Amino acid sequence: MLHVFAVLAAALLFGTTGTARALGPDGASALSVGVARSVVGGTALAVLAFGLAAAHRRRATHGPRPAPSWRPLTLMAVTGVALSLYQPLFFLGTQTNGVAVSTVIALGSAPVLAGILEWILSRRVPSPLWMAATALAAVGVVLLGVGGGGGTGGVDALGLAAAVGAGACFAVIANAQRRLLDAGWDAFTVVGAMGVGSALVCAAVIPFVDLSWALTPPGIAMALWLGLATIAVAYALFTWGLQGLTAATAATLTLAEPLTATVLGVTALGETLSPLAVAGLAVLAVGLATLAWGSRRPRDPRPYAVEA
Repeated sequence: MLHVFAVLAAALLFGTTGTARALGPDGASALSVGVARSVVGGTALAVLAFGLAAAHRRRATHGPRPAPSWRPLTLMAVTGVALSLYQPLFFLGTQTNGVAVSTVIALGSAPVLAGILEWILSRRVPSPLWMAATALAAVGVVLLGVGGGGGTGGVDALGLAAAVGAGACFAVIANAQRRLLDAGWDAFTVVGAMGVGSALVCAAVIPFVDLSWALTPPGIAMALWLGLATIAVAYALFTWGLQGLTAATAATLTLAEPLTATVLGVTALGETLSPLAVAGLAVLAVGLATLAWGSRRPRDPRPYAVEA
C-alpha cells in the first residue's frame, strides 16, 4: 500500500498545478510557465534523486548493479523528452478546446494508453480488476469535465490530437520507467535521469519565451512551487511508487489529479460544482478506491497484470 500512497501523493501534487498558476502572475504565458516549471523542476529533481540514489547505493549490500548500456540510456532519454513534450501538447489542447476538455482527454487517455503499451511491450494483459477500476475512474473524469462546464460546442481535431499526445507522453514515461526498474535500476537514478533530460530540453527553449514574470515575487513563488513540488517531489514519489505497481495501475491512480484540482478550485478559487461534476467526483473516488483496495495483495509487485 505504500507504493499506492506514494503515487496518490504525487497525483495530489500534480493536481495543484492549475491552482498555483491561477494564483500566479496574469502575464505569464502557458508555454513560458511550462518552460520555467521544467527547468526548475527538472534540475531540482536531478539533484534530489541522484542524492537519494547515492545514499541508497551506500546502504545496499546485495545484488549486482546494472551496467550502463545504450538500451537503458535510451529509455532514460526517452522519459526526459516525453516529460518535456507533455506540457506544450497539453497547452495546445487547452488553447483550442479549453482546460476542462483537454484535461479530461489527456488524463482519461493516459491509463488506457499505458495499459495498451504495457500489454504490447511485456505481453501482460491488464486484469479485470484494473479494467473495471480504470473504467470507473475514466467515467468519473468525463463527468467531472462535462459537469465543470469547461467545454462548449465541438472539439477541435488538432487540440484533440494534442491532448491525446499528452496522455501518450505520460504513458510512455510510466512504461519506460517500469522497464528500467525491471532491469534492476533503482527508482531515484531513473527519475533523476528524466529530470536532467527534461531540464536540458526546456533550457534550449528559454531564448524563445518571455520569462519577465519570473523576476517578480509572485512569479518566483509560482515557479518554485510548480518546479519543486509538482515535478521534483511529485515525480520522485511517482517513480518510487512505480516500483510496486504496473505502469497501467500507476497511470490510473494519477486520475486523483483532477479530483484534487476540482477540490482546490472550489476551496481556493471560489469555483462552483454542478450536480454532474459532484457525481463525477464520487465515481472517480470509487474507481481509485477499488484500485487501491486491490493493492492489498501481498508480495506481488504486479497485482493488476497477468501473463498473456
